[in-house]
Amino acid sequence: MTNDKSQIANRKCVMIIAGEASGDLHGAKLVKAMCRRDRSLFFCGIGGQALRDAGVRILTDASELSVVGITEVFSKMSNILKGVSVAKNLLKTLRPDLLILIDFPDFNLHVAATAKRLDIPVLYYISPQIWAWRSGRVKKIGRLVDHMAVILPFEAAFYRKHKIPVTYVGHPLNETGNLKLETRDPHQVSSFKFQVSSFTLGFLPGSRDGEISRLLPVMLETAAILLKKRKNIKFIISLAPSVNREAVEDMIPCPSPLAPRPSPHFSLLRGVDDVFEKCDLVVAASGTVALEAAMSGVPMVVVYKVSPLSYLIGRALIRVKHISLVNLIAGKEIVPELIQGNASPENIADAVSGMLNHPEKLRKMRHELLGIRNLLGGPGASERVADIAEKMLSP
Repeated sequence: MTNDKSQIANRKCVMIIAGEASGDLHGAKLVKAMCRRDRSLFFCGIGGQALRDAGVRILTDASELSVVGITEVFSKMSNILKGVSVAKNLLKTLRPDLLILIDFPDFNLHVAATAKRLDIPVLYYISPQIWAWRSGRVKKIGRLVDHMAVILPFEAAFYRKHKIPVTYVGHPLNETGNLKLETRDPHQVSSFKFQVSSFTLGFLPGSRDGEISRLLPVMLETAAILLKKRKNIKFIISLAPSVNREAVEDMIPCPSPLAPRPSPHFSLLRGVDDVFEKCDLVVAASGTVALEAAMSGVPMVVVYKVSPLSYLIGRALIRVKHISLVNLIAGKEIVPELIQGNASPENIADAVSGMLNHPEKLRKMRHELLGIRNLLGGPGASERVADIAEKMLSP
């Protein structure tokens, strides 16, 4: 950053860290909202292509750091330690006026500790799920974070209980223009027409390498089971921006060595909006993508798999009834959850078949899913966080 010091003279500097694909997208919207208020701001930090496109000087790409599971972190430990070192050194040399952390707690709280020692204010956007597990971290957050900007309605009360400054800003997925079905009213759900003669199933295996390597093969085996029962089904695989298309195509089985790749039963699409628009039903990795599907009113089966040891540790620590944000926010099970050993191709195929054989269940689920959007605040999350950041940057 030495060459950048002349560029940022007399400019306020904001360091931002987003270690995962969803955080990268939400962070980019926040950066744009902040720049609309003050075009002189200089941004740098850790993130992906969305933050880079928003004008952030990226020092370490988030794809080198992102993992799912407790034990899986060891596979990227050297990259993670290097990233923490880069972030801490940047804080010491650049002394930014504000540090914005987005989710990614095990990494970000280490960086927040250095910021606290340097008296750099810390804004934490998108809370770690400490209300679900490892709730003891709330004490660390209270020591290290100056303000929490939370996106789920029940999180604000949790932090107020612990006397931590907090603002409920609404969910960034509710941003205007973010969802293709944003104008659809839950009461218009009867317009949903399910075609029994032909239907399309979407596979959303996540954005991280570990997620894809665990979930996509299971999804493809599910497809093989379903194709044996019915020929009138097509599959769409959603590819996150960071995912290598050719690698996914190579995973898809072909009917014969001479057949074109990918199989004619499969289509690959970047992003999720087109997948939601084209699919009658999706099988989604637990996480942000499942919540996106819910807010678009797309019926789904949620699946989740980590290493056996991570699962055992997590099961001992998790304190909530459901694992999917969709069901947690609703306060009941709207979508089926198939976790770890239960997330087998046979079980997923059975769940999908059960829903496809009963179109009325799909309509009811679609109606309930669209209602979730009303629980997550209106549009404008990025603007609300930008308001908080602006106040924290003021002398």
